[in-house]
Amino acid sequence: MRIRLCGALLLMATLFPATLAAQAYPTKTVRIVVPVATGGIADYYSRVIGARLSESWGQPVVVENRAGGGGNIGADVVAKSAPDGYTLVMGFVGSHAVNQFLFAKMPYDTLRDFVAVAMVIEADGILAVHPSVPVNSVQELLALARAKPGSLSYASGGIGTASHLAGELFKSMTKTFMVHIPYRGNAPAIADLIGGQTQLTFATLPTAIPHVRAGKLKGIAVIGSTRSAAAPQLPTIAESGVPGFAVNNWIGLFAPAGTPPEVVRKLNAEVMRIMQLPEITRRMEVEGERHTPNTPEQFAQFVRDEAAKWGKVVKAAGLKAE
Repeated sequence: MRIRLCGALLLMATLFPATLAAQAYPTKTVRIVVPVATGGIADYYSRVIGARLSESWGQPVVVENRAGGGGNIGADVVAKSAPDGYTLVMGFVGSHAVNQFLFAKMPYDTLRDFVAVAMVIEADGILAVHPSVPVNSVQELLALARAKPGSLSYASGGIGTASHLAGELFKSMTKTFMVHIPYRGNAPAIADLIGGQTQLTFATLPTAIPHVRAGKLKGIAVIGSTRSAAAPQLPTIAESGVPGFAVNNWIGLFAPAGTPPEVVRKLNAEVMRIMQLPEITRRMEVEGERHTPNTPEQFAQFVRDEAAKWGKVVKAAGLKAE
């Protein structure tokens, strides 16, 4: 009997170590790497989620900004970390769907080296210009760009970000030429735009709309497929004379490949809970953001679909990382 009992216990320990580890997780500090600069939506929601995870778990959750390489530097740190749930990355459309097509050489494989944890938000975007630019519509902007090719520069949050893709797609679809000025995040891009170092941007709405409301920037159009509830007066670029134009931004949590499924599910459940808190849903309504409850499997499929979509766009437009 003792032999059989010991054997059964040994078999259980062999079969269920991940389950036992997930029940105890976390037992130490969790790190969320943000692969862009401070001030943007990826940074903001990483800190919001991190603070509430820490409250719930009783363990520190630290946020670390590792900007550069269009998100590749920070994402690579996580790709090469231990697959135990203690190092995560707040990925975005560039780092996990687009860069693999933009860069000749990638430090990680988007699908092989990560496991999708949770979609956090999708954010509306806006085409905004400096007040000194004498345009108030997409058509006026196109007329100026065509009259003076290369005289306008657009700021982006970095290579491969939604703001970069929107600018390149806009140039490709309208046959115009504007100079791309990449930054290490939307916040520094907006700061230089306000300062007059650049003339326009295709930024996330939450990052730019406070400055539009304050009169520091002019909103021309939104860059998604539909108008935004946060700026209903602004038309889409598509309805402003560029049919078919649409770019949506998103952020989500990823863990290194091999992270125990039980840990992934625990993280997902916590993120879903946090993103549905009343104070967070109110903020999203005002800023033009959306959260749709999702499973790790649904988020993984979403990322695959995004990669397929943007791969075609990048190839058709001949986009390459500078």
